[in-house]
Amino acid sequence: MKEIGVYIHIPFCIRKCNYCDFCSFAGRENDFFSYTEELCRRIELFASQTQKRRAETVYFGGGTPTLLPIECFAMLFDAIKTHFELDGSAEITVECNPATVDGEYLRSLRVLGVNRLSIGAQSANENELELLGRLHSFEDLCISFDCARRARFDNISVDLMYGIPEQTIESFSNTLEKTLSLEPDHISAYGLKIEDGTRFGAMRDTLVLPDEDEEFEMYTLCRKMLEAHGYERYEISNFSKIGKESRHNLRYWELEDYIGFGVAAHSCVDGVRFGNSRDIAAFLRGEDITEEKNAISDRERAYESVMLGLRLQKGIPLERYCAYAKEEGKALELVQRLVDAGYLLHDDGRISFSDSGFFVSNAVLRELLK
Repeated sequence: MKEIGVYIHIPFCIRKCNYCDFCSFAGRENDFFSYTEELCRRIELFASQTQKRRAETVYFGGGTPTLLPIECFAMLFDAIKTHFELDGSAEITVECNPATVDGEYLRSLRVLGVNRLSIGAQSANENELELLGRLHSFEDLCISFDCARRARFDNISVDLMYGIPEQTIESFSNTLEKTLSLEPDHISAYGLKIEDGTRFGAMRDTLVLPDEDEEFEMYTLCRKMLEAHGYERYEISNFSKIGKESRHNLRYWELEDYIGFGVAAHSCVDGVRFGNSRDIAAFLRGEDITEEKNAISDRERAYESVMLGLRLQKGIPLERYCAYAKEEGKALELVQRLVDAGYLLHDDGRISFSDSGFFVSNAVLRELLK
């Protein structure tokens, strides 16, 4: 039986954060059950069109999935268990906002089969949380985290941000120290990107942001502090205790199959990539919102195997890059130049990013893939 990762997009929020350009909608509580019912219908439809698959991972992302009533999650689990092979070894993750859960809710998720939480913290500093437009305090995070442990969650990830307006090296260090005191199993640390169409995008010219050198110092501080506490960086922005890597996200980076349900969800199944539009009204009407459907060529797959593989700490075999580049002599010359510049490491037939290379990975990848 073929394995697959299942992604379910829950696009509801209490309000949009100031930096958020994800597909999410505030004030649509009346759509919770109708959206869930349509998700279940589309899960059944997919299953009717393909051979039954084993769901190796299930990931509920958003938006804020924990806005959904537990009854909606129960409906979704019934659909998944009916139409996919799902056993106790599957990793089942729910993204969680500390402002939206309590002990009873988390215990109910655990009973349904959720075994991993990804909690959006972003910062431990109240002024930064307010600037980001977050609805929770760090104390709310601590309470939610304790409730999750009491609910027997032994795989909890915490999301953090650096490069936040008015953030300093000292305030980010404080966020790291307070987060580490909770002893999460996994930490993701993302650099803030100012996107058009967001509140921050409209405020771009007035925001007081750390400069690039300060952001690099924050990233370096993060790596050093987390590694000193037993976390291994396995991907550009992700650190985990041994065995606690996000198996679902690894499916993306290792070019394994995944199917996405819901608005703005993307999929890659049997060599075909497709995505859904953000048109929630059409989705609720039962219309097909598939877009961008195309078969992945050998050349595209080679490109992605380099681009995504290099995101990982372990990097890729040098021969994989040479095969993509086709002209081996020029490829080796470029790799050596990037090694000499301190952006790549070359060891035992593999290439990977150095610390400074990880920080400017997009620029290095452009150079390698052009």
